[in-house]
Amino acid sequence: MRMESDALLYRAASLKSERKPFALITVVRAVSPTSAKPGAKAIVEADGVIQGWIGGGCAQPAVIKMAKKVLKEGQARLIRISPTKDGYVEEGITNFGMACHSGGTLDIFIDPVIARPVLLLIGATAAAQALVGLAQRVGFSVTAAFPGADSEMFPEADNIIDGFDVADVVPDFVIVATQGKLDEQGLEAAITTGADYIGFIASKTKSDKLKSYLKESCGDVLRVDAIISPIGLEIDAVTPEEIALSVLAGLVKARRQAVEVEEVQSASCCGGSREVEISAIDTVCGMSVEVKDAEFHSKYNDKDYYFCCGGCLHRFQNEPRKYVSA
Repeated sequence: MRMESDALLYRAASLKSERKPFALITVVRAVSPTSAKPGAKAIVEADGVIQGWIGGGCAQPAVIKMAKKVLKEGQARLIRISPTKDGYVEEGITNFGMACHSGGTLDIFIDPVIARPVLLLIGATAAAQALVGLAQRVGFSVTAAFPGADSEMFPEADNIIDGFDVADVVPDFVIVATQGKLDEQGLEAAITTGADYIGFIASKTKSDKLKSYLKESCGDVLRVDAIISPIGLEIDAVTPEEIALSVLAGLVKARRQAVEVEEVQSASCCGGSREVEISAIDTVCGMSVEVKDAEFHSKYNDKDYYFCCGGCLHRFQNEPRKYVSA
């Protein structure tokens, strides 16, 4: 599907505002004959839907396959689609040798665009202020909330709320860093967000007392018990900056573990057992094809064959013996 450049960018902006991951695809080099030219762009969403034009035939399935991998890893890739796959591979380039390709060569850059996780930081202590800057640097979008909070107090925050009215915030993580100043109100505001991860900077003794109070005041025992305290990795932190570093290290660990859990769940069937991904080799071009997602399929001598595109399927159906023997 061809899309004008402005329409493609509009779609990218829309996905970004909805915090949906996608990969931006750009043709950076083309050696004729190719249908796509340098500068051609497309978008591949997490479910493999592609919009834009970067070439047909084997190019699209190869790009979609790599885009899904790039979105999982969070690392950009440069791939080459060419008629042959010889022994020499340039460093930094993943080579797809495909006999079904038009005969030219395409170098395609695949760049993941993944929404930054939202951190709601409740508190105005020195540790809270230090944490805002550190969290920004490792990829979090930070909203700071506390009575009297302003841009002078939190110069690096994405959003600032003067008070505890956090109803419009949808955070992935919440850290309460009140440290003796309006602790109860800060924790109550954190609970109302519905976030799965709520951390409280406090000793175990203090957090246990406050949790008992919260259970009596709000009645949501399960959510109160889920509050993590103490938080952070143990580094014998003393200064506000060291405490912020410890808390951030714990956040990064929780973030990575959440990604791993999501990948395991997405690869599991309803019964909870792991679903084995079965792949087949396209006998025409040699590309690996995931059977469960294969659109092009043929049966010959009671055996199933799977193909990356319609071109490979038609070639096989015209001369099945040639490709079976190969």
